[in-house]
Amino acid sequence: MLLWWVSFLDGWLLLDGHDRAAAALAEGAPPPCVELVRVPDEADWRATAEQITEAHEEVLARLARHPASPHTARQRQAMERGYADVISTLPYDAEGTPMYAQERTPDA
Repeated sequence: MLLWWVSFLDGWLLLDGHDRAAAALAEGAPPPCVELVRVPDEADWRATAEQITEAHEEVLARLARHPASPHTARQRQAMERGYADVISTLPYDAEGTPMYAQERTPDA
């Protein structure tokens, strides 16, 4: 499921996965969810994410120079998990959902 917190509704908006959510709830299981969020300062967030990604790619390149083995495959998996964990800890914006007024034209 793809969820988005909408502050002025004080609740979640289900963007995708309606049928999967209904099926999981009918079976008494919590549905797996992904939350769509905004980042606080796009430029700073992207710069930090790029630095982390570059460092991660350098380590993976060094690991790729080693002969392939089950040990290097496990190391690569651990590196990928670690990268995902670090990227997921970057700060996200918890401010209110932006609302934009739409100008209405009188019906002619």
